[in-house]
Amino acid sequence: MNYKGKAHKVGDHIDTDAIIPARLLVTTDAAKLGENCLSGLEPGWVRRVRKGDILVAGRNFGCGSSREHAPIAILGAGIPVVVAHSFARIFYRNAFNMGLLLMEAGDDAEKIQDGDTLEIIPAEGRIRDATRSLDIVCPPLPESMSAIIAAGGLVGHVKRRLGKS
Repeated sequence: MNYKGKAHKVGDHIDTDAIIPARLLVTTDAAKLGENCLSGLEPGWVRRVRKGDILVAGRNFGCGSSREHAPIAILGAGIPVVVAHSFARIFYRNAFNMGLLLMEAGDDAEKIQDGDTLEIIPAEGRIRDATRSLDIVCPPLPESMSAIIAAGGLVGHVKRRLGKS
């Protein structure tokens, strides 16, 4: 599956408490968490996001505590993909487990500007910045990870696999 949306850029070392502050961890409801996505960075940040938009970050996105609420909040805000220079390892695993696609673009993530229109082609490892006529190549998404994303996360993926056996 490919994705197309407007880029919303944030900086380096955005931790899980900035993504969804600890005081809001009283639910796992994606819509409720999504209403407060990135409110630890900027109150009301999510109001500028439209369903299908793409979050673009710098280095070490998702550092901090190991909470599944962070990728759930991003998904709940309507953002299906995060492109970043790099991700904290525990966030990386949690994101895929929850069904959030991550694309690691290295230094090329800096070329994307806030408001650019992006098209993400995970199977090719390609990020097209239509605004800047720029193609960014990163590692393609392996089929096994693509299957997890297509199923909406690891639980959905396991249910699909068990249902087939």
